[in-house]
Order: sequence, then structure tokens, then C-alpha cells
Amino acid sequence: MQYLHTMVRVSDLDAALTFYCDQLGLVETKRSDSEKGRFTLVFLAAPDDVERAKDTSAPLIELTYNWDKESYEGGRNFGHLAFRVDDIYALCLRLMDAGVTINRPPRDGHMAFVRSPDNISIELLQKGDSLPVQEPWASMKNIGEW
Repeated sequence: MQYLHTMVRVSDLDAALTFYCDQLGLVETKRSDSEKGRFTLVFLAAPDDVERAKDTSAPLIELTYNWDKESYEGGRNFGHLAFRVDDIYALCLRLMDAGVTINRPPRDGHMAFVRSPDNISIELLQKGDSLPVQEPWASMKNIGEW
């Protein structure tokens, strides 16, 4: 058995790609449009997984954009996507500077949570040992849900 991908429905493909690629740092590996089905599929990989994803089509996140507008609710019951990151403080700062709310700041130098434009919870975990606790993260409060 091999894990292939997680599918996430998105209501605004441009906003989703801005978040997942430009802000979070994922890489688009494949895209397909279905005129008959009226949807677009965009597959994304974490930078360290791009070559493996191109070879094996895994592990990936599949963004599904349905051309006919639908309302998607319940991002919280989905759970979350998790990524190991090289520098959790640098990534959280980059996300904050781009206007992304840090729902659970990396107060411990190890874990943070943010949400996508479609309210999907994203867990960020520091690669290796936790970074030394530092401000402003140590004093930041949780915002909303994750």
C-alpha cells in the first residue's frame, strides 16, 4: 500500500494557490482541467518531495476547484494537513507578513497552526529539535480555531 494524496476542495483557486504555493511554499506538480466534469485539479508537493512526487505521483495534495460555485463548510471536521519545516519561525513570519493569521503560534519553537483560505487547518512542525523559545512567538496568544 502507498499513500497517494489528500484532496481539498477550494472555492477560489487563485487564492488557494497563493496560500499553498506563494505563502506556504508548496510546488505545483500537475494540473488538469475537465470541461465535461467542470472542474480543475491541481496537485501540489512539498519542496523536499517534488522529485518523488513526479516519479510516483505521491505524496501530494490535490486541490479540486469546481467551476460551478458551491459552498464548502466543515474544514474543521477534516482534521489537518501537516508539514515538517526547516525554520518554523521564518515560515510563520513569512506567512504573517503575507496576511495569514497564525492561529496557534510556535510558542514552543516546535509547532504552529494556520488556516488556508478555505479554512483547512495546516499544522507546521519544526524539523529536528525545537528551536529556542523566542519573542514575539512566546507571548503570542491563540487566535480562533485550528
